[in-house]
Amino acid sequence: MHTDSQTTRILGIDPGSRITGYGIIEQGPKGCRYIASGSIRVKADYFPDRLKQIFDSVREIVDLYHPEQMAIEQVFMHKNADSALKLGQARGAAICAVQTAGLPVFEYAARQVKQALVGKGNAEKTQVQHMVKILLGIQGELQIDASDALGLCLCHSHYRQTALRIERSLAR
Repeated sequence: MHTDSQTTRILGIDPGSRITGYGIIEQGPKGCRYIASGSIRVKADYFPDRLKQIFDSVREIVDLYHPEQMAIEQVFMHKNADSALKLGQARGAAICAVQTAGLPVFEYAARQVKQALVGKGNAEKTQVQHMVKILLGIQGELQIDASDALGLCLCHSHYRQTALRIERSLAR
């Protein structure tokens, strides 16, 4: 567990009913530092079992890395309503897992993440992945689901820093 009061550990979740990406960074006075990332690959065919696997896996990640905040992607409307519902339920399982640990949850649209990292809301996933690797100094391969989750962490860090600057300027 980290103990520096000037740092905040952020968990990012890119939800999916088959693959859920996760990433963890630490935001401190010297910027953001990569901690961990990966993906939860759900193997169950029965949908409620998939949700339980997502919930349990996110809980394990929280217990292992002790994040203080969570950033998660908002659901966007798919062409297929069934896919959107399943994505929303996977997202809900992840949110419930962090809520049991008392973490605040922050939600961002995919366009917000792309805008914060690449500078345009319609950027490709590979562009986001490239910027995540540059900003966090990651060498080698990075799974796309993990890079999306780390992108959520970085987006949240950016918004959080901006809010803190505004708060400080209003307090003067």
